[in-house]
Amino acid sequence: MRAVSPTDRGGSEAAETADAAVERLYAEQWVSMVRLSYLLVHDQGRAEEIVQDSLVAVHQRWHRLADPASAAAYLRQAVVNRSRSALRHRGVVERFLARQAPPPDAPPADDAALATDRRETVLAALRRLPRRQREVIVLRYYLDLSEAEIARTLGVTRGAVKSHASRGSAALRSMLEGERKEGGDA
Repeated sequence: MRAVSPTDRGGSEAAETADAAVERLYAEQWVSMVRLSYLLVHDQGRAEEIVQDSLVAVHQRWHRLADPASAAAYLRQAVVNRSRSALRHRGVVERFLARQAPPPDAPPADDAALATDRRETVLAALRRLPRRQREVIVLRYYLDLSEAEIARTLGVTRGAVKSHASRGSAALRSMLEGERKEGGDA
């Protein structure tokens, strides 16, 4: 059995470079990209699918990247965009299902237990933010991106990033203080 060269497989040096680069990108970015997507879509399995699909997209478009050093930023933007798409799809499904079945009479029994967990409280407050504020807060405080990087990732101006960050932070602070007061009164 002889070794298979890139030309025997129909590949090229560029394809090999893309393979190696995406493998490195996977190793370096997988965990943080899954966390980013999870914070946006609130579903671990879906977040992993989104990141995997985004990595495939980066690999397929590798030859179009003007600067391979920007692959991580391209991947991050792909993850955010695919997370948005997943949320839009989920919204359509939820609206359809809401018209089909009557709402449950009581909340699930484990809601009270989850509400006492600080992490779940913060995530719940984050979920209540408008989409753009949530995206800016996650990119700023979780990934520690600069305003310019966030603006490029979301396709908005730096001023919009500042505005969404300010409003989102204020809304989160207000929601969390309200939760703390309710928890202290009980």
